[in-house]
Formats: sequence, structure tokens, C-alpha cells
Amino acid sequence: MSSYDSRLKDLDQVLESEVIDLSKLREFCFNGIPDVKGYRSLCWRLLLNYLPCDRNKWDEQLDHHRKLYQQWLDEILVTPGSIDNEECDHPLSEDPNSKWNTFFKDNQALTQIDKDVRRLHPELSFFQQATDYPLPIVVYSCGTKRLNRRVGMHFLNSANVVRKGLGIVKISQKSEQTSTSEFKPLEEGSEAHWEVVERILFVYCKLNPGQGYVQGMNEIIGPIYYCFATDPIIKMKEHAEADCFFVFTNLMSEIRDFFIKTLDETDTGIVNMMRKVTDRLKENDPVVHSYLVKNEIYPQYYSFRWLTLLLSQEFSLPEVLRIWDSLFSDSQRFSFLIDICCAMIVLIRDQILAGDFSTIVKLLQNYPNVETRVILNKAAELSVKNRDEESSGI
Repeated sequence: MSSYDSRLKDLDQVLESEVIDLSKLREFCFNGIPDVKGYRSLCWRLLLNYLPCDRNKWDEQLDHHRKLYQQWLDEILVTPGSIDNEECDHPLSEDPNSKWNTFFKDNQALTQIDKDVRRLHPELSFFQQATDYPLPIVVYSCGTKRLNRRVGMHFLNSANVVRKGLGIVKISQKSEQTSTSEFKPLEEGSEAHWEVVERILFVYCKLNPGQGYVQGMNEIIGPIYYCFATDPIIKMKEHAEADCFFVFTNLMSEIRDFFIKTLDETDTGIVNMMRKVTDRLKENDPVVHSYLVKNEIYPQYYSFRWLTLLLSQEFSLPEVLRIWDSLFSDSQRFSFLIDICCAMIVLIRDQILAGDFSTIVKLLQNYPNVETRVILNKAAELSVKNRDEESSGI
């Protein structure tokens, strides 16, 4: 038996247990989840606390949440004035309780969501392709329930919604010249994957009014949806939208502080996370750390995006999936993310030490082609070293 077959057998043994040993699952997935038989889709559901460890509860859990999501869709996708017995409500009403008033306010967030999802991984054709499981109430509504129809084309040319405060002004590194012409809504009866992602983000925005939608969330949900929507297990793939919503919600509950400016300075805020990257670098490569300080290369120039978006813009989608296997397997989330960021810097130390301010910033904001395996191995090495030092009291 090959080592690969042996790994598959080991994973099967973990997943087929009546009660899954989460520590064993994490240990296995940390080294990468095999990209076959829907393993990653299932493991991510477990690692991100959507499925319980007790297999006997899976069907009940999935059925409950999928029905709940459908209920929310039925409530949220209703257009004011479309229900015959609805109380009189005028589009120009200034009443704060007016459904039309809420409708127009929602469009402000929807405008940004629409703009962001239309340029989601433009290097892949996947998000432009039709889903095998379109939502009937949407695709057979003559366009009335397609969210992108609510956004006029003039909105697509508006300025980005920018997270004011700490960090680089623009989260996305993708070219502003990226055409959205390929990201067109499909014909009646069909819908593209990016339209499904748009709907998930809009539902999330509606159900989390305290946070709403923040630019960059599209980069977080993209890999999750791709993973679920390409699942070879049909009974899982057909519910990719609902399951993605809940897994994304669970993940956002862990990293939501990265997206809230008022929490920047807290222990779980982005400032503290960037400080941890700097401290880890200082511990492992003081020469590079000093050189960055000398050249006034501040962590918000590069690690802000790395951390906030979980490295989803620094690597290709297949590489992101592999990196996230390790991140989601980390019981101390997101400690290993700090190690990866530090490893990324250490591995290009020679290029950094040979550069000036502009060269270094460009290098860090457009990370060079270093093998994911090399980065993760280096990060694991740093992680072990850090644990050993902490246990010895250094």
C-alpha cells in the first residue's frame, strides 16, 4: 500500500467513527486534506463547527440548518409591494418602518457586494459558470428576485467602499481594469456561481446588521463556496449554498474583530495580530526585523491584508485551500497564521535585505512564487520552536 493510500485509509478510519476524535482529525488535516471523495468539504464542516462530532446527529443538524436558510431566503428576497395583502407602503415613504425605506438602504450594501463578487477570482472560469442547483424562486422570477438586478450599472462605476482607519486604503490587489463583462447574470432558469455567492453575502449582511458587509468578506467566502460547490458527493454539493452560509458565519465569528475598526486595539483586533507577526519575526530573524524598521516598512503595508483575508489574495485558489486546511486544523486559531506570515518574510530575507523601501513594499504586497509546501514547512518549524521556547520559559 502506498503512503497516499495509507493516508486515505487513516482518514477514513477517523471519519467513519461513530464519534469523531476531533484532535485526530485536526492532526491529520493539518498536513493537508486529500482533494478526493469530498474529504475537504466534509472536514471543513467539522473543523469549523458546522457538523457535530457525533455522526448520528449529522442528518438532523444538516436538515435543520438547510430548512432555516430557506426560510430566511423566503423572507429576505421578498420585494416590497409584491405581496397582495401587504399594507400600503409607498417607495417615497419616509417612514423608518417602511419596507421600501429598508429596501433602498439594503441596496447600499448590495452595491458593494455586487461589485466585489463580480471580480471574484477572475482568473478562474468557475464563478462565471452556471451552478447545477440554481434557486428556483430566483431563477424563475423573471428577474424580480435577482439581487444584481437591484443594482444599476452606474453603481458599478462608483468608488470602492474603503475601510477607514488602520491599514492600506485598498484591500484588493486585483486590477481595477478587471472587466465585469464576463460576470453577467445568466438567462432565466440559470444562475452563475458568483450570483449565489452574492446572495449568501447579502443574507449574512441582513442577519448581522451590527457588522454588515465589509469589503474583503468576498475573498473569505470564495474558497469555502468553491470547495462546497465542487464536492463530488452530490447530496452535499446540492446544498452548497446553505452549508456555505453557516460555515462562513462560523468562520466570521472567529475573525470578525479583524473587520471592525473599533476593535482594532483589542486583544483580538488586527493591531494585536500584526504586532504578533512583528514579534515573531523579531524572535526568529532580528536582522530582517531591524532592516524593515530601519526602512520604515510598517506591518500595515503588508500583514494587514495577509491577516484580514487569511492569505486568500496572496496565493492561487488551490494553494489557499491547502493553507486553509492547516489554519482550520489549528486548535489555537489563528496562531499558525502568525507563523505562516513570519515564514513568508523569512523565506525571502535575501531579497528584502537587498531592497529599498519601494522594492520591499512591492515585494511584500506581491509575494513572489514560493512553493506553498516550503512556506508551510517553515511555518511548522517556527511553530514548534515557539512552543519549545514557551515551555522552557525562554
